[in-house]
Amino acid sequence: MKTIKNPILPGFNPDPCIVRAGDDYYIAVSTFEWFPGVPIYHSRDLIHWELVSHALKTREYLDLTGEEESKGVWAPCLSYCESEKRFYLIYSNVHGSNPWFFDVDNYLIWTDDINGEWSKPVYLNSSGFDPSLFHDGDGRKWLVNKDRDFRPGNMDNRSIVIQEFDPKSCSLTGEPVSISRGATKRGFVEAAHIYKHKGMYYLVTAEGGTGYGHCVAVLRSASVTGPYEPDPANPVITSAAWEFTASEASPYMMPELCNPQAGVQKAGHGSLVETQNGEWYMAHLCGRPILPQRRCYLGRETAIQKMTWTQDGWLRMADGSNLAKAETPAPDLPEHVFEKEAAVNDFDNGHISLQFCSPRNPITPDWADLSSRDGYLRLRGRDSLTSRYDVSVVARRVTSFKAKALTKLEFSPERYHHMAGLTVYYNSNNHYALYKTFDEKLGHCVTAYLYSEHRLTELCKPVAVPEGRPVWFQAYIDGPSLTLSYSIDGEKFTPVGMPFDMTLLADEYAQQMFTGSFVGMFASDLHTKSIWADFDMFSYEDA
Repeated sequence: MKTIKNPILPGFNPDPCIVRAGDDYYIAVSTFEWFPGVPIYHSRDLIHWELVSHALKTREYLDLTGEEESKGVWAPCLSYCESEKRFYLIYSNVHGSNPWFFDVDNYLIWTDDINGEWSKPVYLNSSGFDPSLFHDGDGRKWLVNKDRDFRPGNMDNRSIVIQEFDPKSCSLTGEPVSISRGATKRGFVEAAHIYKHKGMYYLVTAEGGTGYGHCVAVLRSASVTGPYEPDPANPVITSAAWEFTASEASPYMMPELCNPQAGVQKAGHGSLVETQNGEWYMAHLCGRPILPQRRCYLGRETAIQKMTWTQDGWLRMADGSNLAKAETPAPDLPEHVFEKEAAVNDFDNGHISLQFCSPRNPITPDWADLSSRDGYLRLRGRDSLTSRYDVSVVARRVTSFKAKALTKLEFSPERYHHMAGLTVYYNSNNHYALYKTFDEKLGHCVTAYLYSEHRLTELCKPVAVPEGRPVWFQAYIDGPSLTLSYSIDGEKFTPVGMPFDMTLLADEYAQQMFTGSFVGMFASDLHTKSIWADFDMFSYEDA
């Protein structure tokens, strides 16, 4: 029997929303403060997946300037209207939040070609997050989202609300109606999607917080606006084998609920799809921690489980349990394997991999130039890696607990304000940097630092390197350890100090944020923001 191995989207790929259009399957995931926003993954067998595009590529669609860590795009909803042959995407741009107030704008875009251009964004509302669009069979469309009641004493009364969307005027109509305050005692109800099956409406929610108590819960109703009845067997998917009571006043990570019996941790935030052969699957968020630290430095990933319907119309995992698995039976579909992307990106002919991203900034020629010098990516030094504004970082997700990244740099710094090299990066508050710079005594030199918890730690003393010659930088990840090394000939590499702690770049360590670790190239010019660094290549391989 063919099986699907989880996670299907390794590395930072949280909050999956899965759809089918004919024989093709697509998943959209959250990107928070990273540009471009909302990657679209494609599959034809639910086993093999390929990154094919991003939905939000310019600041017209997404302005992340100055956004705090882990704000930005939360839980995009990708849907497909079969009668229109059209894809819709609803996404949030979260500007800020605290225990009471939540500043967010929700937008809608659409396209008839998921690999092509999307419509201009249409503003929907700002009342909460995790918006989702449901296309009913009668042609009506409905928006559901988490309503964030900020009034003191109402924290535990926050609910999922539904409101009709008028496609002709591209606006919401009527008043929002509360349809659920949760189907379990785990609290944190969010991430709602509505599906219709055999005449009944099913509300799929995430509960228990997006940490180790996470779960998928299900409710149903004969009417799209409710009332909704919870499944008596909730939760239908989880990693936490025992029930508990929590509220939004509770810390959501709950590491004490880490369950070694589960195939993956943090299972929740589910999205349902039916294959063309009538089989059902639930894509969901998951995490894989390094133990005993219980830190998921790969971020929250995407897994999938085979589902089935009971005779009395409830949804269950196909194996009869509710515990998320590391493997699940594959559907009865022809296997479809995609060509593996080359490990080396040499930037020839101005080509840059779809895997590359940048925090808060579109990758544009004014700071990331692929045309001035053929075969090179030229980065203009701008802010430091600790900035939330003009950071010159081009990086990709770390997707394995064993991985190696390598880059070759040509750079002529003239003062200590000039830096360029390799970064292993979680966010502006937690990252490693291995770089070339200038020292008044040594001249051109290589050094490294860790910035974490608002402290800058020098990882090694500067080491002089020859002027006018390239330098290679390498990051080797092996479980909890990170080795940073450099070379002046591309063959013999010298580590800078002992292996460092990779688990610092994790949701659980970095003030309980929501992203994951990246590795990539950077340049900073803290003097005039004008010096350029030339990167001849970048390679990444999962070991």
